[in-house]
Amino acid sequence: MSFLGLEGKVAIVTGGGAGIGRATALGFAREGAKVAVVDLSETNGQAVVAEIEKLEKGQAIYIKADVSRTADAQRIAEETVAAFGRIDILHNNAAIQTYGTVVSTDEDTWDRTININLKSIYLVSKYVIPHMIKGGGGAIVNTASIQAEVCLPNSAAYVASKGGVVALTREMALDFVGQNIRVNAVLPASVHTPMLEFAATQEAQPDKAITDWGKLHPMGRVGKPEEVANLVLFLASPAAGFITGAPYLVDGGAAAKIF
Repeated sequence: MSFLGLEGKVAIVTGGGAGIGRATALGFAREGAKVAVVDLSETNGQAVVAEIEKLEKGQAIYIKADVSRTADAQRIAEETVAAFGRIDILHNNAAIQTYGTVVSTDEDTWDRTININLKSIYLVSKYVIPHMIKGGGGAIVNTASIQAEVCLPNSAAYVASKGGVVALTREMALDFVGQNIRVNAVLPASVHTPMLEFAATQEAQPDKAITDWGKLHPMGRVGKPEEVANLVLFLASPAAGFITGAPYLVDGGAAAKIF
């Protein structure tokens, strides 16, 4: 038995079909948790469920949902409870990457970025938390970004959304500490995910771009999804029982250096 104590827990992972979400969903399942994999891509989401079901005692469901929509957020909570009877853990991970300054970003892009990256955390948490309270408590881990702390140019909407995630994490932690619900955030730097690969396509030489971005980190490489997932699992577990309201960098030392 793992020291994390996640066996028998019920976890929801949004954006669970790829990247950090996929790694987290698989990590929860390997620790004995039942997992609701939420993703807009049915192909990706069902593939992760199939991976989980191949594990010994692996249990998972796929929920197709747009986390920025109220009805879908409510349905995520309802379908998870219908399948597994309770909700103990929520990993708010779904996000998109967009580019532009406040001048060049059009209003639709701004709204879409804020809605998916930030509003979704409000919506999914709104409908999940009452079920956590009924079950005696729970843990929420929100995926923010190193760009909530230090910024790259030409990412106004994305940076605003991720800064909001950190602020909302602190507020949620205070609001629900009395109901035995802990809320924390992880702040990854460059991690080799489909989102990073998309960002690399904006460069002339995508593979070289990923290598070059890795060199910007003191560790000399980009991160692996599993390295973020490991922290998510810890923060969601009883092993992190005295931790709430905190942002945790997973950045290969990037925020520690000046230049």
